[in-house]
Amino acid sequence: AMNPASTMKLVTTYAALDLLGPAYVWKTEAFAGGTLSEGVLTGDLHLRGGGDPKLTYDQFGRLLRQIRARGIREIRGDLVLDRGAFLTANGDPARFDAQPMRPYNVAPDALLVNFKAVTLQLVPDPQQKTLLVSAEPAPANLDLINKTTLGTGNGCGDWKERLRADVFAHGPTTRLVLTGVFPPGCSEQRWNIAVMDHPQFVLGVFQQLWAELGGSMSGGVRDGPVPADARPLAVLPSPTLAEVVRDINKFSNNVMARQLFLTLGMEAGRRPAGTEDADAAIRAWLDARGLALPELVLENGSGLSRRERISAEGLGRVLQAAWKSAVMPELVASLPVTATDGTMRKRLKQNGVAGQAHIKTGSLEGVRSIAGWVLDRSGRRWIVVFFVNHAHAGGAQAAQDALLEWVYAGRGT
Repeated sequence: AMNPASTMKLVTTYAALDLLGPAYVWKTEAFAGGTLSEGVLTGDLHLRGGGDPKLTYDQFGRLLRQIRARGIREIRGDLVLDRGAFLTANGDPARFDAQPMRPYNVAPDALLVNFKAVTLQLVPDPQQKTLLVSAEPAPANLDLINKTTLGTGNGCGDWKERLRADVFAHGPTTRLVLTGVFPPGCSEQRWNIAVMDHPQFVLGVFQQLWAELGGSMSGGVRDGPVPADARPLAVLPSPTLAEVVRDINKFSNNVMARQLFLTLGMEAGRRPAGTEDADAAIRAWLDARGLALPELVLENGSGLSRRERISAEGLGRVLQAAWKSAVMPELVASLPVTATDGTMRKRLKQNGVAGQAHIKTGSLEGVRSIAGWVLDRSGRRWIVVFFVNHAHAGGAQAAQDALLEWVYAGRGT
C-alpha cells in the first residue's frame, strides 16, 4: 500500500459513475419565507445546498436571476443557508501544507459557491508605474486593498513569490491586503485566492449579484433548515456527473472530488453526510463489485492526503473492472490525454505515445504517480499504474514517461 496522491480520484469517480449514473445532477434550491407583496419579501430568503461541486459564480447568478424573475426586488429579512446535506467541516485549512488561502485547501460544503475563491486579475501599467488589481467575484463584504508596487527590469520569473496576501476581519467586512513588488516584465496574471468562511462568502457574492440585478436586502446571513411552510422559488441543476467527473480528472480538482466523495455518503442515505459515510459507501460498492482492497485507506477521496493508501495492484484491478463496466466510456474520457490536455498537456510532446494514452496524474511532496490506459501501436490497450513514494519523487517523471513510451511501443509483450 502506498500514497497514490491524485490517482485516488479514479476510485472516487468510478464509484460515483457506477453508483449514481453519468446523468446524475445536484440541485440548489431557493425558498421564500414570510409574505411577498409588490416585489417585497417580508421575511427570509432560504437557499438549500445539495452539494453541487460546480456552483460557479456564473451558475449562482443564474439562480439569482430566477429569483428576481419571480418578482422579488427587496428582501426584508436574512439570507438563510441550509447546508445540512454535508457535515460542516471546521478543520484548519492550513493543516495540510500551511497554505490556507490556496483554493485546493477549501473544505467541502453543501452550499459551495465558486469554490469559495476569488480570482484576482493583475494588470501592470508601466506608464503609471502601478499594478491594477480587480476581483471576480467581488463580494460586497470583501474590502480589497492594493498596496503593491511595480518593480524594475524586464524579467517575470515566479511573480507570485514576490507578492503577499493577508486577510483580516474588520467588523462585518473581510479585508484582503496585497503587498509586495510585481515584475513589470510580466503580462497580465490571474491569482486564485480562497477568502472568508463559507456563509460570509455566500452572503458577499449574493449581495454583489443581487445589487447588480437591481435588488436590495436589509438582513445578514445565518444557517438554518428550510421551514416546511416556505414557498419554492427556484431550482438550479448542476452540470451532469459525467461533466463534473471530467473536470475532476482532467484538471485534478481536489475540491470537486471531495464534494463528490461526500455525495456518495449522502446518496447512501446519510444526512448530513461525513467522511465516514462516504468511506462506507465506497467500501460497500467495492464489496458488491467483488473488489477486495484490504489495504485501502480513504480520507477525503481526492488524494490530497497524507493518509490515503492503495496498492498499485489494487488500483490496477479497479481500472480492469472499470474497463468492463457500462460507465467505461465516461471514465476513460475524463482522463488527461498525453500531450493533449489536462495535467498531461505538456508531457510526451513529439512522441509516439502522444495522444495515445489516457493517464491520471498525482503529485504531492514525496509522491509522484500515474495510472490509466495506454493504446499501443498494435491497437491493444494496457493498464498502467506507477507509484513513487520517496523524498526525491519529484525526479520520477522521466521514468514514468519512459514506461508509457515502452508500453506504447509494445516492448513488454
